[in-house]
Amino acid sequence: MWVQLEVFLQTFISGVLLGGLYALIGLGMTLILGVMKIINLTHGQLMMVAMYVAYWLFTLFHIDPYVSLLIAPPLLFLLGMLLQKTLINPVLRVESILPHNQVILTVGIGMVLQNLATIFFTSDYKSTPVDYATDAWYLSDYWKDAPFELSLSYPWTVSFLLAVGITTALWFFLAKTDTGKSIRATAQDRDAAALMGVNVGLMRVITFGLGSALVGAAGCLFIPIYYLFPSLGSQFTLIAFVITILGGLGSTMGAILGGLILGIFESMTATYVGMGWAPVGRFAIFVAALVFLPGGVASLLKRKAVSK
Repeated sequence: MWVQLEVFLQTFISGVLLGGLYALIGLGMTLILGVMKIINLTHGQLMMVAMYVAYWLFTLFHIDPYVSLLIAPPLLFLLGMLLQKTLINPVLRVESILPHNQVILTVGIGMVLQNLATIFFTSDYKSTPVDYATDAWYLSDYWKDAPFELSLSYPWTVSFLLAVGITTALWFFLAKTDTGKSIRATAQDRDAAALMGVNVGLMRVITFGLGSALVGAAGCLFIPIYYLFPSLGSQFTLIAFVITILGGLGSTMGAILGGLILGIFESMTATYVGMGWAPVGRFAIFVAALVFLPGGVASLLKRKAVSK
């Protein structure tokens, strides 16, 4: 019994740690969707770019991947603003037979970034062999009579705590600053925000940059515990999309809960079904959300708020 409980708790903890990083990835896509009303399908490729920035900073200058949080996300913020202003904005203004041509554009941008990474860095797998990669905290070190042994991976825990800190900073920015309030107003009603004096075009540019910075930060948090290759971005674009659907389109709180749910579900699937079944579990929860909860977790939160 204790062994089964230990396995369950260890799996649950691993799922929460993974879900915290997933939530950060989903927040970037959700923020862009809420303001611009488009699905950014180059999201994972932007994360891949940030991971390469962190990798080369570590390889060439021995800068710790966590320290690269001070470098890579600002670079991704500028890259996101550049992509939005020079490529996406012109397409948004053009009348087209295809109503979602801007989504197709983001797919093209992602393909360009992936192929450029393959040309410049080859398709070989890369990693950052940090000294603390295999370090862990053990429950027995703090509770001598613990009935079971639980461990927390050092890099996973640090990455999770940093993700929580970044998410908290994002909430403060959106709730307390004038720019953040303008972004929220643009997301709620673009025309009304424009009538109130909000520069809607500038908010779109800043939002795309901010979403890119968030996924760039996630890339820096993943690189100490994950391998890197050019096509990695496609996997994380899918993860971000699943979180966005699961959480509810445009809902930041839904994205956080969706990331945690997906992380725990994948961890449970890998432990009790098999490692190779984790992507299948991801697809299953995506289909289940579309069929049984089309409004995502956000719809449940709204119902609960209304019932009160």
